[in-house]
Amino acid sequence: MSSKINWAILGTGKIARKFATDLKVVPNTVMYAVGSRTKESAERFSKEFNFENSYGSYEALINDENIDAIYIASPHAYHFEHTKMCLEKGIAVLCEKPFAMNSNQVQEMIALAREKDVLLMEALWTHFLPHYQFVMDFTQKKTFGKIKSMKADFGFFREFSNDDRVFNKSLGGGSLLDIGIYPIFAALTLLGLPDGIKASATFFDNGADATCSMEFSYANNVKAFLESSLIEETPTEAIIEYEKGTVHILRKFHEPSKVKLIDANGTVEIKDFNYTTIGYNYETAHFTELLLNGAKESPLMNFDKSLKIIGLLDKVRELIGLEY
Repeated sequence: MSSKINWAILGTGKIARKFATDLKVVPNTVMYAVGSRTKESAERFSKEFNFENSYGSYEALINDENIDAIYIASPHAYHFEHTKMCLEKGIAVLCEKPFAMNSNQVQEMIALAREKDVLLMEALWTHFLPHYQFVMDFTQKKTFGKIKSMKADFGFFREFSNDDRVFNKSLGGGSLLDIGIYPIFAALTLLGLPDGIKASATFFDNGADATCSMEFSYANNVKAFLESSLIEETPTEAIIEYEKGTVHILRKFHEPSKVKLIDANGTVEIKDFNYTTIGYNYETAHFTELLLNGAKESPLMNFDKSLKIIGLLDKVRELIGLEY
């Protein structure tokens, strides 16, 4: 492999556009190829973001032997299929979250990556953002003591349409998999796996979940209160209460944001991380470096973490009666 990574994007939707925008600033990368379901869509995307090649099918894309890494930006329901297609070709895969639709699919993807000896990582971009890394480190150091409780939410309103991927159950639409994964991720990375879970939900007429409320319980009566909603705008913040203060990740906590620290005396400090990008460059730079160094698994967003996240999603789905 050369000192630069030939990147490709599978899919040309909204998240693919964000990824491509930030890929431009990542060192040691080449905007090499994009694939879509139609040649017209691929060519428009390629021209806008200056990719060298465009393909009118996903199969044609992955048959390009010059591709080193592919970002999977297709709807949730296709992550499993598209990731396996790439891994079979020996192409490193950065797959958008959620990794797949259930634990069985994620396990199969990981097993195939290991069999083919190819780098695979779930693209849960929040994990790599400097403000979130700061909060994780702050928590680990116990600067304010141990966590007593936390709450995290993610909600927005959009007019319902079954043609919209976000609401389309057959594509994995609904609040839990699309945005509820972020509050769950926050609880997992700050508190670990819960001892108990309670969950309730409301549903659209098509069976996709409109809202989901979760309560994760831990030892010493520590709790995490988590919410996702597609029917109302919520603060989309994370507030962590410690023994000696509070950490408040401001709106939108899963994106580049600021962090407010409030100590036991009420003294407030605002941490500004001076972001200049959308934020996708951090995970992409991490993945690119792993690939250049010959790594097959991320030490930060490792397989164990992805399995825990999908396991929690599976458990919540079971509790609220959500089946795909």
